[in-house]
Amino acid sequence: MKCARSGDSAAGMWPYHPELLETPVPRYTSFPTAAEFGPAIGPADMDAALRRVSGNTSLYIHIPFCEKICWYCGCNTGAANRSQRLHGYLDALHREIALAGVRLPRDVAIRRIAFGGGSPNAISPTDFVRLLDALTLHMPLDEPDYSIELDPRTLSAEWGEVLGWIGVRYASLGVQTFDPALQAAIGRIQPDEQIAAATAMLRKAGVTSLNFDLMYGLPGQTLSTLEATLKRAVELGADRIALFGYAHVPHLIARQRRIDASALPDQAERFAMADFGYRLLTAAGYVPVGFDHFARPGDPLANAVAEQRVHRNFQGFTDDHAQTLIGLGASAISSFDNILIQNDKNAGRYRMKVSQDVLPAAHGVARSPDDSRRGAVITALLCRGRARVDADLLGDVLPRLQPFIDRDLAALDDLTLTLRPGGLPYARTIAALFDPCRQESLRRFSSAV
Repeated sequence: MKCARSGDSAAGMWPYHPELLETPVPRYTSFPTAAEFGPAIGPADMDAALRRVSGNTSLYIHIPFCEKICWYCGCNTGAANRSQRLHGYLDALHREIALAGVRLPRDVAIRRIAFGGGSPNAISPTDFVRLLDALTLHMPLDEPDYSIELDPRTLSAEWGEVLGWIGVRYASLGVQTFDPALQAAIGRIQPDEQIAAATAMLRKAGVTSLNFDLMYGLPGQTLSTLEATLKRAVELGADRIALFGYAHVPHLIARQRRIDASALPDQAERFAMADFGYRLLTAAGYVPVGFDHFARPGDPLANAVAEQRVHRNFQGFTDDHAQTLIGLGASAISSFDNILIQNDKNAGRYRMKVSQDVLPAAHGVARSPDDSRRGAVITALLCRGRARVDADLLGDVLPRLQPFIDRDLAALDDLTLTLRPGGLPYARTIAALFDPCRQESLRRFSSAV
């Protein structure tokens, strides 16, 4: 594998400065991040927050189950092999929907609903329809757009019929890689024809924006195998591609111990893979969203890039600008104007609380005015590559920012900070400079690239 060299920018390659990528950083799907959540936030805070909601609002519904558990996965999910546990969870989810819905003011309009996991298709199509019925009954839906994460290994024809009947336009397939040897190395066997069949089924069902989740940095992966996967994703017509770097943290995620760490690419090889993927996909016509997400021209996310209205929430980059995101289900996170609240992560405790008509909020953090302005800078840098920074805040970070400016990875014009073309893969690292918790915390996050 040809890897980027330190400082190399030949042939349009991103310059590689390993010393600037040494510290793992958050993905910043919120600010403050979930690492700062604490137990001081609870049901009373969720109750008050729900009663203050107004206007356009989005929902996230968490299904923490999968038919098969992949070795690499860091999601809060478990095996859907015990029907009693699955049905008990769904009963609790129905109850939470009712508990939250009754607290929402009359002027709230739910315009977007996202189903994630886990794998929502770990439940039956019939149970999914019942879930939609509960949302229709208890939530102020206003012709919402639906999106759903799906596992192609368990996507039945019945699911295609249900998604078409509901009118789901947005879907995401967990593909990761098309290479059979790499699939075996990460415990996710799904033949090419299975993914192609799932793609065709979703198109027939009316899905107009289809995302493929892909990964680089897998054990034994090379530029050649990555290239084959990317080209196949383009050939199958994915409207969006998320190219994530695999984060190997077996000390935090026990199932990752089954992955051969000795076969993992090193930091330089990972950087070269991210660079290669960016070049290939942009050459194929995809619009870059940050450095590791891509959308075809005409896709709503690509349109949002052109109109500079890309936003970032717990689902990643989005064109959804609702000020409130209400999370339902175990471990789901809600984002309100001045507070972030997470439900109990343990499905058993979640069910117990909801059975007692108690909102299952268990962790969170209140946003201070300083959090809001720092979060605005971080979001602007990640979504638009440019941010206006208050003078006192800029003065605080300038000594740590200077190495990026000196290497032409970022530029400063008065109080406007801009990422230079070569600075794209350093976006999260630069954003982290505005996060005071990252300057002191020893918590481990994923590699920046």
